[in-house]
Amino acid sequence: MIKQFTFNHFEVNCYVIADDSTRQCAIVDPACEASFEDEQLFQYIEHEQLQPVMVLLTHAHVDHIAGLRQTCQRYQLPVTMHADGRKLLRQAEAYGSVMGFAVDDMSDLEVNEVADDEVLHLGATDIECRYVPGHCPGSMCYVLHDAQAVITGDALFHFSIGRTDLPGGDYPTLIEKLKTRILVLPADYTVLPGHGISSQIGRERKYNSFLA
Repeated sequence: MIKQFTFNHFEVNCYVIADDSTRQCAIVDPACEASFEDEQLFQYIEHEQLQPVMVLLTHAHVDHIAGLRQTCQRYQLPVTMHADGRKLLRQAEAYGSVMGFAVDDMSDLEVNEVADDEVLHLGATDIECRYVPGHCPGSMCYVLHDAQAVITGDALFHFSIGRTDLPGGDYPTLIEKLKTRILVLPADYTVLPGHGISSQIGRERKYNSFLA
């Protein structure tokens, strides 16, 4: 089961992945900016009687981590992310002041590093980690084969791709990684992006002008 929320003034998609058999869940990109958004996320988890065991980041741009500290503290969990994103996490407070996010310093958060091709276990649900840099360092996509879905963060959108003009961005790398790591998934897999509407791998192969 995958539940989508859209939070903050950048309209970031946050996902809760739940394992039906154990009720364990993972929170992906807790982007809550306001207290009512925190409560929306927390109340859903508690109403569904879920047990958070992971807080995952697709990447550490400030719009995707606006609610990271309060989420990690609420459930006493580290943040799980790729090592290359640590610098962005340390810079969150500075970037927030420029982009309109009032976030605290996050350099003291406990980090659980995950690598390319690592598989995380959420009860009986496997989450496959695929490293797809290019939008920014540390950008990870999460493949859920049982759900036939991939959470792509800001690497891949509906008929578009992530911007590469921010620090650490690299257009050729992003294109190469998307083609070799994401578009190779089955055509009927759902694409769950960091912003905007969902898509399918087959549709992105055929109609995404950046990748066709």
